[in-house]
Amino acid sequence: MKFPSFNIVVDRSHQSCPPVQCAAADSNCSTELQHNHTQEIQVEAVDTEPDTIVLIWMWPFGVDFELSCSKFHIKKCQLTDDKALYDKAHAVLFHHRDIYGNLDNMPKEPRPWFQKWVWYNMESPENSGLIPELDDLFNLTSTYRLDSNVPVPYGNLEPVKPEDERFKLPVKDKLVCWIVSNWSPEYRRVQFYNEMKNYIEIHIYGNAFGNRITYEDYTSIVASCKFYLAFENSLHHDYLSEKIYTPMKLGTVPVVMGPSRQNYEDHVPGDSFIHVDDFSTPKELADRLLYLDKNETEYTAYFDWTNRFKVQQSTFGTTHACETCRYLQRNKGYQAFHGLNKWYWG
Repeated sequence: MKFPSFNIVVDRSHQSCPPVQCAAADSNCSTELQHNHTQEIQVEAVDTEPDTIVLIWMWPFGVDFELSCSKFHIKKCQLTDDKALYDKAHAVLFHHRDIYGNLDNMPKEPRPWFQKWVWYNMESPENSGLIPELDDLFNLTSTYRLDSNVPVPYGNLEPVKPEDERFKLPVKDKLVCWIVSNWSPEYRRVQFYNEMKNYIEIHIYGNAFGNRITYEDYTSIVASCKFYLAFENSLHHDYLSEKIYTPMKLGTVPVVMGPSRQNYEDHVPGDSFIHVDDFSTPKELADRLLYLDKNETEYTAYFDWTNRFKVQQSTFGTTHACETCRYLQRNKGYQAFHGLNKWYWG
């Protein structure tokens, strides 16, 4: 079959199709462009994994919190306090201080096979009542302790990002401050203070001294002091409360009393705080603080860590729920936690 000839000029400068290739001996080769490309079809993957449901069984101390994990950059988490979702929840969170001693406010329905019960608590053993019936009831733990299944310390240090505001040391008009409400002559911290105040001026605030302050007062007072007495109300492993993290965040050197220096250094740099156990007497500590007050270079060295890190404090309740969700997404196997009482109370 012959085709008529047409004088058509084709601009091939932008041609995306390959030229026709014909065998040399084939006189009947067609001039029609041969499209024999293999088309690549990209199919967008569809995430069929269901949301992880975390049920808040009781609000801690009766106070609700934000039911969102967006600020933690954790996706596909559904936090809820709707007990109608109990049969669908992948985890149920129980706050220790809100559990009745007779367990009357715990679920009555059987636990679904896939569901994990999470015991969470941020109080030290000394300030948490032991409930014998809880010993083998839970699958996971979430506390300030680093050996919890879902550890949630009161704070942690994160790397500084280029866009973060540069640290600036606040103006100081006080040397040593202490804000305290829980007071007992038997506490080591009270005995230490009663002796130390004889050698150095300590500005005192809080209910223990009949001087109740607001949160705004708290932050401004702490920031205005060179040193803050971050004395914990009980001494337990990993128990570093907001008493150390808040001063660090506000630009004040914490003078700590709690677990060992080594345990503190599991959480924060050793040159970011002063530990009372480094001194044989309260007077020796007072003399060191007075010396640092006169030596600005040595004092400001306690803030060298701010060139590398920044303080990130946990959000009570929300952090536990969201980190539990993250944990469940990474650990889908069976788990049970036995011997809770011995582990926590010893």
